[in-house]
Amino acid sequence: MQTACGIMNYMTDIPDLLERRAAEQSRIRIMLNSMKAEEEAKIIGGEDRVAWVKEEQCIGCDQCTIVCDDDAIELYDTPMASPIMDIEVNRKARILRDPCTGCKLCVLGCPTDAIIMIDR
Repeated sequence: MQTACGIMNYMTDIPDLLERRAAEQSRIRIMLNSMKAEEEAKIIGGEDRVAWVKEEQCIGCDQCTIVCDDDAIELYDTPMASPIMDIEVNRKARILRDPCTGCKLCVLGCPTDAIIMIDR
């Protein structure tokens, strides 16, 4: 498109921009879903496995207890590792080994990768 003074205008129109954005979002979503499927396939679960929480990575967000269908996770209060932060309650997750069925849902739901599967 040429302007009145003869300069070419290469501005992207809003509909074109929205279309390209939607295509990029779709491409990213497909790529992330593929990566998630690969990661999920690597996690070994089952009756001979149990979840384990790496306490130093746990932020006490409660996501694992929400996704656990077996009521095999509890949150407990623990002092802060650093005295710099003044927080009254610092929570961490703990797996209850007996009710844990090794389903891997907590591993997939943990935003900090604090939960892993180990041999029972």
